[in-house]
This record gives sequence, C-alpha cells and structure tokens, in this order.
Amino acid sequence: MNSTLPVIAGVDGSVNSLRALDWAAGAARLAGSPLHAVHVWPITPMPRALGDAHPHPVPDPGDPVLQDVRKHLAERADAPETRYLSAHGASTSTLIRLSAQARLLVLGSRGRGGFTSLLLGSAGRAAAMRAACPVVVVPDERRAEPGAGTQGRVVLGLHPEETSDETVDFAFAEAERRDAELRVVTAYPNPYPMLIAPESLPPGSPTDGELAAHASVQQEERLLPFIERHYPKVTVDPVLVQGDVAGRLVAASRAADLVVVGRHRRRLRDGGLMGSVANAVLLHGHCPTAVIPVR
Repeated sequence: MNSTLPVIAGVDGSVNSLRALDWAAGAARLAGSPLHAVHVWPITPMPRALGDAHPHPVPDPGDPVLQDVRKHLAERADAPETRYLSAHGASTSTLIRLSAQARLLVLGSRGRGGFTSLLLGSAGRAAAMRAACPVVVVPDERRAEPGAGTQGRVVLGLHPEETSDETVDFAFAEAERRDAELRVVTAYPNPYPMLIAPESLPPGSPTDGELAAHASVQQEERLLPFIERHYPKVTVDPVLVQGDVAGRLVAASRAADLVVVGRHRRRLRDGGLMGSVANAVLLHGHCPTAVIPVR
C-alpha cells in the first residue's frame, strides 16, 4: 500500500472523534504516512455566511474544532506529520469521497450528532459499506476494554472461500507493523443442525471432527502463501470455532488491538453491502474494527 497516501481521521469535536484521532495518529506513525484531520461542517440548509462553502477540504485556521484538534495532538510526542482540513457539505458523503485518495479512514463509532443510545452512528456504518479504502471504527469508550492498544494481538475473521486477499494482507501487515500476534478465527458448521441426533443423520454425513479437519486444511492453505511470501516473521495463532463466527470475534476483541473483517463481496446500488459478521463486530466489538473493501 502506498505510504504517501494519508490516514484520514474524521473529527467533529466529540470525545469519540478524539479517540479515533488518537488511533489514527498511531496508525499513521506506524505506517510512515501523513495524517489528515478533516472536519466537515454540515450545511443543511446552507447558512448565508457560508455562501462560499468549499466542498473540498482546505486548511482553515479559524475552524474551532480543528483548533481543539491541533491542541490535542500537540500533547502527543509521537504525533505524525498532520494537516488540519475543513470542508462544508454532507459529512458522510464527503469522507467517503475522500477515501478514494486515502490509505485509511478512521472514525469514532458515534459522532456529536448521533443518539447517545446508538452503538454505531450512520457515518461509521455508511463508510464501512461504501468507502474506497479500509475503514477503522473506534468504539465508544464505554465499550472499550482497559489496556486497549497494548494487547499485542490482531484478530482476523477468515472465511477461506470468501475473505478477500486484501483483507488477509491488511491483517498481516497490521500485525507486522505492531509486532503483534495474528489470531485467525475460522468457523465451521455444526454437523447436527436443529438438535438432530447423530444416529438420525443420513449415511455418510460428515462428523464434527471431519468438518473441523476440513476447515483446518482450508485455513492453512489460505494463509500459507502470505506467511511464506510476505510475512514470515508474523506469529499466527489459528483458531477454529463451530457455528457463527461473529460472537467469537466480538469475544476476541476484548483482548485485541484490532479486529479485521472483510466487506461483503456482493454489490448494491448504494455502493456495497456490509455482511452480518462485520456489522456485529462494529456494533458490539470492544476494540477498533477494520472493514476492508474488495477491490
């Protein structure tokens, strides 16, 4: 991935957006990329004073949100090279448009304008579905586990036949940059659906052990090229779980610095589809979640 592309953090002055900004600053520093802190003023309806509103982000020394962001980052000794940019328009569509020229888009799970009872704001959901670059959503501090960012573990939700190469590569790269273990979670089906007794299954039906062994082989074959060709130093912890993987990823997020999931391969008119696994982790995860688009 091109390190000259910026990491973009969407900021709105909320506590959640500052948490996302801190995460984005760390990610930019690790990747050697510049950081762009972008504040989008909503203009519905457009005030007369904003008649010269600029849809493209530009430096704006008078933006009070960016002034606070600058002060916040000044307290970090390891802050990366940062530009402070302001735009006017619909915040979600503006950030999605900017994602076409970004390495990473980082957002808080809820912004200043969301309902406090919601776990995932509309901007985070839309960006995870439609952004052109990977999107990281940083959870509300009430969901975050103590010691977040210091666990030394990246978690990848892997469906061997569906998860894209971009998703797997992103997880390996993040683990390598963070000198972290990569835990790979793969699910296999329950051989006894609807509480059917084993003796009632048709002859030749696979057993639990056979299904687990098959999933293990698939997982190993899917990961081996990345380990051998690009990331030989990354420690991989392969995990097999039975049934729905979403709950296991949420549980794993309690002891992880980042959970990585892929966006659904199918496409819709609005630009994409977020699968149930990604949606569940975004809603309930305890650490930042990265959703990776399929190129």
